Amino acid sequence: MPILLRNMFRVVTVLGALLSLPQAAAASDEAWQIWQSDGVHALMRHAIAPGTGDPANLTLGDCTTQRNLDDTGRQQARQTGDRIREMGIELTSILTSQWCRCVDTAQLLDLGPVTEEPALNSFFRNRSTETEQTAAIKAKLASLSGDEKLLLVTHQVNITALTDIFPRSGEIILFRMSDDGTDIDVLARLMP
Repeated sequence: MPILLRNMFRVVTVLGALLSLPQAAAASDEAWQIWQSDGVHALMRHAIAPGTGDPANLTLGDCTTQRNLDDTGRQQARQTGDRIREMGIELTSILTSQWCRCVDTAQLLDLGPVTEEPALNSFFRNRSTETEQTAAIKAKLASLSGDEKLLLVTHQVNITALTDIFPRSGEIILFRMSDDGTDIDVLARLMP
């Protein structure tokens, strides 16, 4: 590709990115407003934990056998909690996978008591539990009263099974249960 053409492509790419910034901010503002609505809950992928999967010797309760948050991930979780408080989101419950990176994310958010929920545990290495765990989470969500607002901290595979979305580390997916209580209706995505 000639240099002039390459430079023009770069300029167009940068301009496109700059022009999309106000739209991204507006979308983010709208998402925060959606989260404040009744019946809206959130799925959050744990904060940044370098790597993929876990070591073969993974043991629940022993963080030395797991992939964990790094300093960037810990800071990301704290900043996300700050942003959620700043936006006035009040949660009634925070449920988390029992994996250390999820428990640590949920605790570092500092938004209230954290309860471990085994149905949010990763099935990355053992897909045989995907259907059962996904159904258990949907059943729990379908049983909520209208004034409850949950945050569920979990893993990419769990969020993808529930929403068909492949979230980034720390990303929040806002949703509401369908009228019949069997499906999750995705409303917005947030990267605080």
